[in-house]
Amino acid sequence: MAPKVAFQGERGAYGEMATLQYFPDVKLLPLKSFQDVFDAAENGKVEYIVVPLENSIEGSINEIYDLLLQTKMNVVGEIYQRVRHCLIANRDAKMIRYVYSHPQALAQCRAYLQNKGLKPMPTYDTAGAAKMIKENKMADSTAIASKRAAELYDMEILDEGIEDRKNNYTRFFVLSPKKKKSGKSDLPDSGHHHKTSIIFSVRHVPGALFGILGEFAIRKINLTKIESRPTKETPWEYNFYVDFEGHLQNKAVCEALLSIKPKTSYIKILGSYKKAEFH
Repeated sequence: MAPKVAFQGERGAYGEMATLQYFPDVKLLPLKSFQDVFDAAENGKVEYIVVPLENSIEGSINEIYDLLLQTKMNVVGEIYQRVRHCLIANRDAKMIRYVYSHPQALAQCRAYLQNKGLKPMPTYDTAGAAKMIKENKMADSTAIASKRAAELYDMEILDEGIEDRKNNYTRFFVLSPKKKKSGKSDLPDSGHHHKTSIIFSVRHVPGALFGILGEFAIRKINLTKIESRPTKETPWEYNFYVDFEGHLQNKAVCEALLSIKPKTSYIKILGSYKKAEFH
């Protein structure tokens, strides 16, 4: 039976494309906000959610990091979705002045928009912008969205590949209320084909972060990302989000996590999952 999966945005959003890349056979549930997406899984409406974590050009999506801190769900997969932006409009568009899209998409096409003299208008979603322009018959406006969105809403592609940097990818997490059962193909090897994600905070003492990161270094565990976010409870104190190579079933990973636990004031393991491949 096809799983039911929620993503943020409308049909044609990059979140939908990432979902279909990971789940070729799926029942899709588009939702307006990231909070709605997390709530759908935690309330049992869907089996999985797919959410964007960071973009290779514009960086991290802070709201997702905050929601990961609050959720009880587990990270069970990751996806790298190639982002190729199109400028799309209604077929009768004329005297175009405005371009609507998600703030990250507008930022990724900043130089292009300045060169074309188009006024950026932020909205909640790339495909949602296209849908809005179509439904409201806006002849003076365009949207930055995917080619798939143009096809779904029967709109004209005015230009394709308009992102300022062509090496544009968004990394997505796949989360589930249930921990993924490991089959034979999922069993961890030396660790190079898996990642683990954790969140921790440190005590306010000199060398606290150095002492934690050193536990990974002496075990030759490669950290692939470290991100800090304010705890929002005490000024100038931070939670650290860390991704590293290796699986929770690997001996070195287990030893490292046991070693750092006494050195943290808080630690949360988000999960282990197979490393995604670039497409």
